[in-house]
Amino acid sequence: MRETKKKKYCADCGGAQVNHGMVYFSLWLSETIEPWTKWMDNIIPERKLEWIGPILVKVLTFLHLGNVTTAPNEKDSYRAKVLWEEAIRRGIDMKEFHLFGIGNDIFISRFKGEMRFFDVLPRTKDYDPRGLEWMDNKNEMKKHFQKEGIKVAAGGIVNSEKKALKLFKTLNAPVIAKPNLGSRSRHTTTHISTEEEMKRAYHLAHQLAPWVMIEEELEGYVHRGTVIGGKFIAALRREPAYVIGDGVHNVKDLIEIENKNPLRDNKMFHQLALDEEARKELKHWGKDENTIPKDKEIVTLGQKTSRAVGGGITDVTDKMHKDNIEMLEKIGKVLNDPLIGVDFIMKDVSVSWKDQPKCGVIECNSAPFIDLHHFPLVGKPHNVAAALWDIIYPESKTH
Repeated sequence: MRETKKKKYCADCGGAQVNHGMVYFSLWLSETIEPWTKWMDNIIPERKLEWIGPILVKVLTFLHLGNVTTAPNEKDSYRAKVLWEEAIRRGIDMKEFHLFGIGNDIFISRFKGEMRFFDVLPRTKDYDPRGLEWMDNKNEMKKHFQKEGIKVAAGGIVNSEKKALKLFKTLNAPVIAKPNLGSRSRHTTTHISTEEEMKRAYHLAHQLAPWVMIEEELEGYVHRGTVIGGKFIAALRREPAYVIGDGVHNVKDLIEIENKNPLRDNKMFHQLALDEEARKELKHWGKDENTIPKDKEIVTLGQKTSRAVGGGITDVTDKMHKDNIEMLEKIGKVLNDPLIGVDFIMKDVSVSWKDQPKCGVIECNSAPFIDLHHFPLVGKPHNVAAALWDIIYPESKTH
């Protein structure tokens, strides 16, 4: 009997597994053809897809190259589901097109004669597409924000080990290395303090992208602030896997206790693991699985914040200092885009960014996971899908 070959699991991709070669090639191809796509945009503006898209969907469906569904299914992401559920609540007609029956996230919505054709999440008809040209590119974002006085980490991008080491020597350690394009902390290395660590980190990130971002490591937690229609809507703290000490139990016991949390059912939030990554993180802070943390002491088990590797989410919307809200809304103006997810590192959002020297914005997202605000592990949920539909179809507001 022929043995079925199992797919190789990549610990550095964590719960968001991807084909390394395909991702690398797609990012290389994207950067190579970008000048041509900009030229094509002048001939076929993105707004023309508003009416071309639905026609193309009809043709592909007629040719049995795709199909249309009228309700969420099990393959849809939580991001799509919260958007769809809010659309249903408001009476917005929404359909999803699946190319070859498998592709997701292409939608058509209608409300009182107004139609939107969109990929992943909708934008207003009058949005300026220029911000999308650099929003997801970490290095371009850094350049634009530095000009505008928006705080970012010192660093840059490189495409060789030699250049990585040269840049490393100009920065204050520890530093981090990550693919210049990408998300979910794939192939990201933190706490880099030596040249040998820098070499390994560069090659790890280079497996996924032609260009690698190297920058000084900021202090605090990764936060996500969502700005819709130029207004701050909600913020959350994205925690890596962690446990909170009680002065009695050791780290291993605390992990077992937290894994009994009913929200960690491996659907939205996953179980904590005492794996190689966790032991490495504990060692970095002078701890191990037998350490008994102090009461209320937070002990991290890694640096990746993905829910798939045990990461948590705490809502901090009501704690945001006005200066931090103003910073997020300024980013909305600089990008001039109606939908932005801003990732920033900060110790305490209740304190102004001006009083936190090692804080800063690390990336922006044009298709943010708005569901993160709907389902926090700790704190109050916020209906960000409703805020988005408010600017797409203002007449659909239910309050």
